[in-house]
Amino acid sequence: MQSVTCFCMPVSSFPLLCLIGLHHLLEKMGNVQSSSSYQKHLSRLLPEERADIDAIFSTLSGSEEASVAKSAKKGVSLLKLKAYVKDALPESMVVRLYDGMKSIQLTEKLPDPGAQVAKEQFVVFLSAIFKGNAEEKSGIILRMISNAGGPVKESQILEFAEDLVGSLAHVLNYRNDLKGWYPKNMHDSTAGVKALAVQLVSELKSAHGKSPGDASAPDATCDESSIEDWLFRVPQVSVYLSAVVQRGLLALRSPADQPEDLPPLLPKCSGLKGHSFVSLLNLPAVAYINSHLPSELQQKWRLLFASSVHGESFTQLCGHIVNKGPCVLVLKDTDGHIFGGFSSSSWEVKPQFQGNSSCFLFSVAPTLAVFSYTGYNDHYMYLNHGQQTMPNGLGMGGQHGYFGLWVDSNYGKGHSRAKPRCTTYNSPQLSAKENFTLDAMEVWAVGDPPEGAAEKGPKSILDADPEAQALLELIGKGRQSDGLRAPADEDGDN
Repeated sequence: MQSVTCFCMPVSSFPLLCLIGLHHLLEKMGNVQSSSSYQKHLSRLLPEERADIDAIFSTLSGSEEASVAKSAKKGVSLLKLKAYVKDALPESMVVRLYDGMKSIQLTEKLPDPGAQVAKEQFVVFLSAIFKGNAEEKSGIILRMISNAGGPVKESQILEFAEDLVGSLAHVLNYRNDLKGWYPKNMHDSTAGVKALAVQLVSELKSAHGKSPGDASAPDATCDESSIEDWLFRVPQVSVYLSAVVQRGLLALRSPADQPEDLPPLLPKCSGLKGHSFVSLLNLPAVAYINSHLPSELQQKWRLLFASSVHGESFTQLCGHIVNKGPCVLVLKDTDGHIFGGFSSSSWEVKPQFQGNSSCFLFSVAPTLAVFSYTGYNDHYMYLNHGQQTMPNGLGMGGQHGYFGLWVDSNYGKGHSRAKPRCTTYNSPQLSAKENFTLDAMEVWAVGDPPEGAAEKGPKSILDADPEAQALLELIGKGRQSDGLRAPADEDGDN
């Protein structure tokens, strides 16, 4: 009879082995969960987007093998990322992007601080940035704000916002993607970067529900839920970050014959041919104001009037902006305040208010802000000239004699009487003094020109003087010069 050997185990050892087995089981379950999460991110990407990411990761990791399996074993170091990006982004933003990639947790274990960015981390990072919701992005952006993770101070978030806006302006310039805007023909963007960053962070709520600048909670602490709420309510943060990653890493770019998936960061600029003036706006201000326009008007801006080019004359102003479609007006007073308004429809010379609830007022300097319609009244926009019984000038919001923004027909004088606030737009006093002296003004048409509008060509004196035109019509005299003008040129310059 064959003997059977039995191995006995001390009873005290059994619980230990059970715990070891349970640990391995939980670890496998965690890996399955993270694998499932990775597949979810991967499934969001189109085949051509996956191929694009594979090629970028292969270059970043220094892998020349065609096999994805081999390249997946490689990793991306901070030095490799800096070498790949070169001068497209400031070094501080490259470090933040790397910290964001490293924050992706693939297993139940915390990421190894010394390890390089793995292929899966790289894919999940891009998927979250381009296609994720506020919840998915919040943890990544929290680590980009501070690589230590955990709660952060509002001052740290402001530093991140400045870095983000500055990096966006930098990479658009580096990639020649300014769409006809030239920094040398604009106000310095340095102040604009700070102003836009402050505006973005002003919408933040701390972990205790406090707003920035609240005296009861200076430099309050913000946790991941605060960042998630911020991203949800301020979509520009996600849009700007997507653009920085897309243009900085040259990732997931739309083909030349297809429209961009992202909203336009800058509109195409025209109307500057032959003009060598410096705009009152800077790049961050253009991007911010443009983001508040109706979507169909965000693609194109065309210079209609600049006081430094066309002269300091109310008649000239009217002649250049009447019947030209929706416009953005920008003014600067002699104290350095820059402000303006968006008119949602063509300006017409008449003694009634015009426009609709899409109109808004805004400030550029010393602070950047947009002030939208309140619903209190319909005094959106007003333009009148040459009448004795009604105010003559250009105004937006408020009421006669107390406009949120007013330029008198006696060009050079204006007011912003909005104490405590403009009734139509809830805007404060925009100028440094209630009654201001105008230093400069410019007007941009936005969107496509209205059908039938005469865009160019030498202007008749009647175009520049609506009062003379109306007088001729009253006595039955037609305009003999209509139809005899030189054809307009194609680029929209005046």
